[in-house]
Amino acid sequence: METETLAVAQEIDFSFLALFLRATFTVKIVMIMLIVASFWSWAIIIQKTLNYRRARSESSEFDHAFWSGEPLDGLFDQIAGDPQGASQKIFSAGMLEWRRSHRHDGGLIAGAQARIDRSMDVALAKESESLTQGLPFLATVGATAPFVGLFGTVWGIKHAFEEIAIQQSTNLAVVAPGIAEALLATALGLLAAIPAVIFYNKLSADSDRLIAGHEAFADEFSTILSRQLDS
Repeated sequence: METETLAVAQEIDFSFLALFLRATFTVKIVMIMLIVASFWSWAIIIQKTLNYRRARSESSEFDHAFWSGEPLDGLFDQIAGDPQGASQKIFSAGMLEWRRSHRHDGGLIAGAQARIDRSMDVALAKESESLTQGLPFLATVGATAPFVGLFGTVWGIKHAFEEIAIQQSTNLAVVAPGIAEALLATALGLLAAIPAVIFYNKLSADSDRLIAGHEAFADEFSTILSRQLDS
């Protein structure tokens, strides 16, 4: 009898597709949700990795141009029409308000420094929001995917016990498929959660460094303009 049971169990297809097709509707929904969350997470991870690499390159190039000794007005005229990167946008916002604060007679409108700082703060806030966009989704997937997978596992095991009760049998051929389907949901939950947690921590640290660099540049540029205003 045991030999026959093992023979039947060996004939059962335990491939991913077969396990998915045999799962109950609820477990299928759970698996689909986790697969979609995993693909979406990887899309965000790849996009953010490329965006941060480009942001570092643009910031480095602009810092070199900014500190090269070239007149700021000339640098602004070169990039004002189409600023690329966060540093250029912050610089353009400050320079634009700087020029708007000059009257026709060459004098400055009162409160120029405060307006320049606010303009750069707005540009900085927009760039910071762009850098961190998508990261909350990674955090959500990392925190919830294991529990969603566990729900699928619990539901699958419940269904497996129901099959045992219906067929009045606890042999391997009856138990194994249901348990395998149930455990697949937990595996998919971990598959979605682990990369999301790892890359959320990495990308959050990268975005914090980029934002800190932009804030430092805004403070340095504000100091330069402040000296110009005082003189």
